[in-house]
Amino acid sequence: MPRAKPPFRADHVGSYLRTAPITEARAKRDKGQISAADLKKVEDQEIPKVIKKQEEVGLQCTTDGEYRRMFWHFDFYDGLDNVEIYELDHGIQFQGVQTKPKSIRVKGKIDFTNHPMLDHFKFLKANTKVMPKMCIPAPTVMHFRLEPGAVDSKVYSDRDAIYDDLAAAYRKAVKAFYDAGCRYLQFDDTAWAYLCSDVEMKKAKERGMHTDGLADAYTRLINESIKDKPADMTITTHVCRGNFRSTWIASGGYEPIAERMLAQCNYDGYFLEYDSERAGSFEPLRFLPKGNKIVVVGVVTSKSGTLESKDTVKRRIDEASKFAPLDQLALSPQCGFASTEEGNILTDEQQWAKMRQVVEIAQEVWG
Repeated sequence: MPRAKPPFRADHVGSYLRTAPITEARAKRDKGQISAADLKKVEDQEIPKVIKKQEEVGLQCTTDGEYRRMFWHFDFYDGLDNVEIYELDHGIQFQGVQTKPKSIRVKGKIDFTNHPMLDHFKFLKANTKVMPKMCIPAPTVMHFRLEPGAVDSKVYSDRDAIYDDLAAAYRKAVKAFYDAGCRYLQFDDTAWAYLCSDVEMKKAKERGMHTDGLADAYTRLINESIKDKPADMTITTHVCRGNFRSTWIASGGYEPIAERMLAQCNYDGYFLEYDSERAGSFEPLRFLPKGNKIVVVGVVTSKSGTLESKDTVKRRIDEASKFAPLDQLALSPQCGFASTEEGNILTDEQQWAKMRQVVEIAQEVWG
């Protein structure tokens, strides 16, 4: 059956390719040729266009395309109290390419008081006819991404000491977005994918992380962060394996984390990437509790413009339904189309062709 509440049978992860006016304006702002206020005017002109595109292809929810962001995660953290973006001597390593050399550091007590993304959401809500969806990075990612020495030792003894304040800040964030009218909030999360990868866990240890028991610690952190969620608010997560210029980071099936994530984390839904063999089989979906939770299978890739055949996508949904009830499944691309402002390697036309097809397939499978 079609769903009247999120996650919807045809859904999406959140980001879309930046339009030329956005790209040009951000480049000029970075060079000091225009002001932040000038950039905002361009964003305010372009975001209603991407909202309208989403409505036109038949989606039941829209985002602002993440047009106001440089990164999918650092911009949000930068808006938390006493957290800031800073320059590193290296970026995040993807397959054969690095991102811009930026990271985050904690210089005082973490809190959420007056965050700029609340206004971003309000603008989205004022300009859409369907449900506005807000995407923010999960608290787990902030913990995982902190470099050695990036936490002020006068405030927190080590990286692990931020958990309580981080969860409290997220509880405030959930309430603030709810009070602004948000009923569909998504936590984007690469940390769970890293927990599936022996290679990434080895790198984490080399960065000084205590990786033993990390999945349990992250389960507690998430549940503490969303424990005050109002009953009429949906909070989902997207488990990302890396998405920068059509490249990736993590490999490994969901088996090591599936039971904790699907059964023990109190999310309402899970966007899981299944567009390549790196994600393993659908068998870990057997841990999805029977009931109201939804898994949105990302079998349509956002990393390539090649359009999947409908039959192939339907067969993949059928495979997934052997391990989780079809009524607890939905469909989306595996990730956003532009997790960073650079965007993936495909055209605007190919992006929207994929979204139209996601909607069509969902209608044919679920009615």
